[in-house]
Amino acid sequence: MAYTSVVRVHRLDSSIQYILNPGKTEQGLLQSAVGCTCETALEDMRQVKRNWHKEGGVQGYHLVQSFAADELTPELAHRIGMELAEQLLDGEFQVVVATHTNTGHLHNHILWNSVSMTDGRKYRSSYASYITEIRRISDELCQKYGLSVIQGERGEQIGKSYGEWLAEKNRQPTWRTAIRQDIDAAIASALTWSQFLKILARQGYQFQLNRKYITLQPPGKERPVRFKTLGKRYTPEAIQGRILAPKRMRRTWMNPSFGRAKLRGRPVKKLTGLKALYFSYLYKMGILKKKPRRLSFAAREDIRKLDRLLAQLKFVRENGIQSRKQLAELQSEKEAETELLLKRRKMMYRRKAEPSELEAVNDLIREKREIVRMCKQILEQSAKMEVETKTRRIERESCKKPLKAERQAER
Repeated sequence: MAYTSVVRVHRLDSSIQYILNPGKTEQGLLQSAVGCTCETALEDMRQVKRNWHKEGGVQGYHLVQSFAADELTPELAHRIGMELAEQLLDGEFQVVVATHTNTGHLHNHILWNSVSMTDGRKYRSSYASYITEIRRISDELCQKYGLSVIQGERGEQIGKSYGEWLAEKNRQPTWRTAIRQDIDAAIASALTWSQFLKILARQGYQFQLNRKYITLQPPGKERPVRFKTLGKRYTPEAIQGRILAPKRMRRTWMNPSFGRAKLRGRPVKKLTGLKALYFSYLYKMGILKKKPRRLSFAAREDIRKLDRLLAQLKFVRENGIQSRKQLAELQSEKEAETELLLKRRKMMYRRKAEPSELEAVNDLIREKREIVRMCKQILEQSAKMEVETKTRRIERESCKKPLKAERQAER
């Protein structure tokens, strides 16, 4: 299964340098080019622009094709990337294709020149071309090689990263889920579009209304998102229709997290397990003075991160990690083992080893890289937690000093 996204490129030099990074492409083994060479791709593409006197505007297009973890080998992923470039561009545009293996899932980077080397015309990218060409070709190639294909309506996939799509597919909450819940609650309480905006504004949301696609920016997020990327039911037109709908119909759209409200005639499940324990602890500690009818976006974001923190804690306990120094040593050890495995796999490529041998080595590489990734996350997270703990300690001590002075004065 492959997820694809396309962006316009305004600087070819930095994009090509990133895509053709040897450390991410098995030292260049998973790099290919059409109409140019990987070594001279930048100058070759610029020369075509000069030949046709089209050096301005968009310089190229960058397509990312991501695959599900453990679904295919790096070689097959690269072959699919090359076939996608061949079918999409038909040999008319210079293109470089690189398969990156440095993350938890394989993904292709495909970058092509915006100017055709055959007739000088410029490539035009639009929403329609994405749906009718890129996504279609990518899905057909996945089916050809026995990979799964993203199901569902096309429009619902635009604007989501692969990670978001996978999380929603597995019914796991994402930060977009929290936004949708806030919108649903605001719709249930509002009688007009203006009231709807005010309700969300009180929760810290910001809006940009004077533009073609209206956006909202949740608290704590650096970038705004378009309403339409949240799904068909969350476009401004759909939201206004839901606000004006009779109240008895709205009940089927609501999705409250607390209380005894019903969703499509069924009672909403109460919080259980770790989440219930977490809330209970906060109430007892007095951090939450009153049980809220609805949590803020920031609070739900923190809860969503609990699973990641628990996974990190499990890793620390299972590996007997006592300090960040031990963690850094483990990271270095696994990075060194990964380098040896990469050299071993390179030799296997050259002698054309059996697919089963390559797959066994790929499994080991993925295992080592996962440990390295976890070490990096824990190093970063533990540093943040240390700072936060120190800050809270200082705050508590500063609060105690006036109280102590007051008691001494009373004596």
